[in-house]
Amino acid sequence: MSVSERYARAWEGFWAESTGEQGEPFWDADPTLTAAPHLALFTAHVDRTLPIVDLGCGNGTQTRYLAGVFPRAVGVDLSASAVAHARRADRDGAAEFEQLSLTDLVGVRRLGDRLGEANVYLRAVLHQSDPVDRAPVAAAVALLLGRRGRGFVVEPTAAAKAVLQQVADRPGGPPEGLRQVRKHELRPAEVAPGELPELLRTAGLEILDQGGTDLAMSESHPDGTRVTLPADWFVVAATAAAGGRPGG
Repeated sequence: MSVSERYARAWEGFWAESTGEQGEPFWDADPTLTAAPHLALFTAHVDRTLPIVDLGCGNGTQTRYLAGVFPRAVGVDLSASAVAHARRADRDGAAEFEQLSLTDLVGVRRLGDRLGEANVYLRAVLHQSDPVDRAPVAAAVALLLGRRGRGFVVEPTAAAKAVLQQVADRPGGPPEGLRQVRKHELRPAEVAPGELPELLRTAGLEILDQGGTDLAMSESHPDGTRVTLPADWFVVAATAAAGGRPGG
């Protein structure tokens, strides 16, 4: 199955016009506000001796942070321009980056075969994916985990739309990061309430832990406070039915 043409075109257009600098995209907050608190939620469940795969890594901001915690960190993204940005930004070669559509489950399995069992970080990817692509993306998580790997999935809730509208309606119009989201017809907060748990379970993922959080963005409100989106997070493991792979 191939990712929808609209989705692929939208993301390549976005990243091709971006400088790739950390903080430029609307969601590209510093890892101390994103990956670090997520890892704190993840840590009781995760085996840190396994590699980690950052799915939908974009310009690699979070991947580089994860590379300092796990023995191997691999960021994958649909967009060739995003991967090029990520490689340029990783001046120390801390992580690895490659272009891969998460709906290409043959390609995902090849990646899993190379890595062996792995942990997965999936931050705000499903809510942007077209509905037809969400099940394959969730299945990609299950394929990569194997028996020992654990996944951390965090997604804005439908309530995030109200926050985004507030930012868009500020005097002077939306900030440049949000303008770019709209220009390229990216679609935030499109997952319906209750959809995510069912999507994960159908993909062969067992939910080990879950909760609510605030997902930090790179922008601030006029009063200087950080823009955050209400989000749900899940720690998942692959069920036996999902075909957990042996360690590599």
